[in-house]
Amino acid sequence: MLASILVGLVALEHLYILVLEMFLWTTPRGLKAFGQTKEQAEQSKSLAANQGLYNGFLAAGLVWGIVHPDPVIGRSIEIFFLICVIIAALYGGATAKKSIWLVQGLPAVIALVIVLLLK
Repeated sequence: MLASILVGLVALEHLYILVLEMFLWTTPRGLKAFGQTKEQAEQSKSLAANQGLYNGFLAAGLVWGIVHPDPVIGRSIEIFFLICVIIAALYGGATAKKSIWLVQGLPAVIALVIVLLLK
């Protein structure tokens, strides 16, 4: 149960990022979240929407793992998508903003450890 809750929280985080990047990128909330000016956000709007879509795929994969009827397959799906989140966070933290390591990477690492230990 704890593992599924943690995986679900990582999925929710990525759904929130999808909303920020696809729909709120040029709003005050999006500008603040990503530290951009209105002009920068307008110029990068389509790139951000693309990033948001990828975050949505990560969330969808995590949810798929949680709800899969075969728990063994579901666990494997969760592990795969958590590793994808961790890799994305490592790259994002190295190339964009170091806080990504903590905000996105750490929850995924914790969830992965719990999935590996308890599921």
